[in-house]
Amino acid sequence: MPHLSHLATVGVLLLILCSPPAAFSNPDEAPDAPQKLTALEKKFAAQLTGAALVGRFTVDGRNPATALEERYEIASATKLRDDYWVILARIKYGKHDLKVPVTLKVLWAGDTPVMSLTNLAIPLLGTFTARVMFYGDRYVGTWQHGKVGGHMFGTVETSVVKPAAPADPATPNSATSPSSAAQKSVSNSKQSP
Repeated sequence: MPHLSHLATVGVLLLILCSPPAAFSNPDEAPDAPQKLTALEKKFAAQLTGAALVGRFTVDGRNPATALEERYEIASATKLRDDYWVILARIKYGKHDLKVPVTLKVLWAGDTPVMSLTNLAIPLLGTFTARVMFYGDRYVGTWQHGKVGGHMFGTVETSVVKPAAPADPATPNSATSPSSAAQKSVSNSKQSP
């Protein structure tokens, strides 16, 4: 049975790595060209492209002073349409080192973007839910993996990752499992003790 810190690592990784399976069930629905962005969306995309999220995560029921380190490297953030975005990340976890495009929702609370996953079932790993809010150069959120959950928080360090080529919008769901994630541009590097 995996150690709780590894479960937490996987849960937080999946926020960036996994996409809702029905984001674009029909490839013809995917946009052919980049979507027009509002000023806030442009700012958010620019902030995440080439950035690293560096911080800590907690596990419910444990002393918050024992929060574990985390690091996510994001090559690009591209809006597909409506609330759906593709986050291109590099994921380093254990022996795995993958580049994976992830389709997820970005919702807005006024001028504040919130990444959102709800009850995303991942074969062999379980079900994950997460919300991560960005404001200024900080991020904060919650994650849940089955009965294990916690908080995550840290800073957005810009211009630390070489930006990737734009994701292919015709294949936004290619990252529904880590093994099929070789094309993902979001780089998520989680450090665990």
